[in-house]
Amino acid sequence: MGTPRTGPWLKVFLGGLAAGAALLAVMAFAMVSTDQRPFCASCHIMQEAAVTHKLSTHARLACNECHAPHNLLAKLPFKAQEGLRDFMGNVSGKDIPRPLSARTRDVVNENCKACHFATNSEVASMDAKPYCVDCHRNMAHMRHKPISTRTVAYD
Repeated sequence: MGTPRTGPWLKVFLGGLAAGAALLAVMAFAMVSTDQRPFCASCHIMQEAAVTHKLSTHARLACNECHAPHNLLAKLPFKAQEGLRDFMGNVSGKDIPRPLSARTRDVVNENCKACHFATNSEVASMDAKPYCVDCHRNMAHMRHKPISTRTVAYD
């Protein structure tokens, strides 16, 4: 029993703090888990992308290290919207647009530039084309397979 000065409020406060910490831990686990290739590959519309990513030079990266903003405040709504689009495509059986939507392609491009900043500073023609994949086609999705046989190829 609390002292007359604190009453039951201290227990309520500490309980709320513990519940908040547990909720934050669950949310962080869910965010990290849903960024990974096994989660993305669980939808049939993403299976080929998951297989080609697994065989690529970027296989050690989670899907959303490239395909979602790194800033958490930008990532949450982006991930919710793109996840819903992918979910609806999976449920309806309709293919989602390939190549990536312009919005996703911009995010991927910014992430390429951020991760490869040191290399990019040495390249004189970095601004020759708007997207990294204009020259480095399918780096993350099985570059060794001929482009004509890939359905995940960028046009």
